[in-house]
Amino acid sequence: MNALTTSPSIIIMGVCGAGKSAIGTALAKSLNYAFVEADDFHSPSNREKMMNGIALTDDDRLPWLDSIAQAALGLRRNGNVPVIACSALKRSYRRILSAKLSGAFFVHLTAERSLLVERLETRQSHFVGVPLLDSQLASLEPLEDSEEGVTLDCSQSLAVITQQAITALKPFMKSA
Repeated sequence: MNALTTSPSIIIMGVCGAGKSAIGTALAKSLNYAFVEADDFHSPSNREKMMNGIALTDDDRLPWLDSIAQAALGLRRNGNVPVIACSALKRSYRRILSAKLSGAFFVHLTAERSLLVERLETRQSHFVGVPLLDSQLASLEPLEDSEEGVTLDCSQSLAVITQQAITALKPFMKSA
């Protein structure tokens, strides 16, 4: 199994509709890593807010980020490398995750707003939709040079994006 040398967790980040879950699932499967869906860790009140188009506050997100980190740490303790689909919109959120997970490698998925809207309009069975897109785009703080990661255009095919992520991760991977 592969192990990351400097980044014990991979976080697929971006706004709603970017394809975090699809890319995260494909990447985890390709690398034989464990997939974590951060949306599963939202409280019922957070879900209710988002279903009603209300953006979450930092206070809403802090317990959620802690729950995600705890789940990822549990996987690490069992010898798994977590691939986490998590918006991680702000640098402060990414710093929290990186600190709790002893570092992280971020895959930031980007696209034109029109593509994101198109995806969100066709999305089924999810509590986040078009009404939250603009608030997420406004909150988004792109990766800085000081953050380990790569920015990828998510308008490409799933296979292409997955391969680009694997290529970006190669310098951080070694055979166990």
